[in-house]
Amino acid sequence: MTSRDEERELLERCTAAARGLAVAGNQREANVFRLAAMILSPNLPVESRRLMVASELYFAEHPDHLVPSVDVVRNGWIIGLPRLRDMLTAQLRPQDPVPVKLERRPRQS
Repeated sequence: MTSRDEERELLERCTAAARGLAVAGNQREANVFRLAAMILSPNLPVESRRLMVASELYFAEHPDHLVPSVDVVRNGWIIGLPRLRDMLTAQLRPQDPVPVKLERRPRQS
């Protein structure tokens, strides 16, 4: 599995957790969910809370697996905070409809 595949899989897991459909299954996911919750909270508070709960459930059983946020990047679990934020926001934010320019048809006589 390539690093892009791993990133895509982790993004899918984060998206599922943010929608309330998954909880963290390992240390990496729990720490990434926690960090994602922190960076999404201003713009997506509901999804942020779900991510935090998904990580807290894991840490309740494995408190020694919690690492400082900076170690999530150092360990290579994510590429960077801006990338994680932007990719998750794109997945979670409702898509705006494409504007359509309506033109009036000339009246038929």
